[in-house]
Amino acid sequence: MLRRLVFVVLLLFCGLATAQVWENDFDQAMKLAADQNKPLILVFAGSDWCAPCIRLEKEIWVNASFETYAKSNYVMYKADFPRKKSNRLAGHLQKKHASLAEKYNPKGYFPLVVILRDADRVLGTTTYKKMEVDSYIEHLNSFLR
Repeated sequence: MLRRLVFVVLLLFCGLATAQVWENDFDQAMKLAADQNKPLILVFAGSDWCAPCIRLEKEIWVNASFETYAKSNYVMYKADFPRKKSNRLAGHLQKKHASLAEKYNPKGYFPLVVILRDADRVLGTTTYKKMEVDSYIEHLNSFLR
C-alpha cells in the first residue's frame, strides 16, 4: 500500500515538474520575457468551444517535449475566451484579453499564436497545424530568424 502511495505521489510530482508554465499576467510575462531575453508566445484560444484550439492544446502545448523545450526557450501567455458560463474568466482578465485581441488579433482568429519580442515587435503569427511536436517547434522558431 505504501509503495503504491509513494509511486502515485512520484508520478504526480513528475507531472507537475513538466507541466507547461503559462504566465498569469500579460505585463509580467512581457517583463519576464525581456529579463530572460526570450520571445513571448501569446496564444488566443477558445478553450471550451474552438476545436482547433483544443487540438493545439492536446497535441502541442501539453506534450512533454514541448513543455520541456518551452520552459527553456519561451515565455508563454494564453488569452483565453471561453464561452461556457462555468468557465468564464474574472472581469479584469476578460478586459485584458479583449484589449490584447484588439492589438494582436483584430480579425478574431482562433487559435492564433503570436510570437513577440516585445510589446511592439511581432515576429510572426501562426495557428493550429497538424504536425509533430518537433516540427511545430521548428515552425515557431522559424519566426525568430
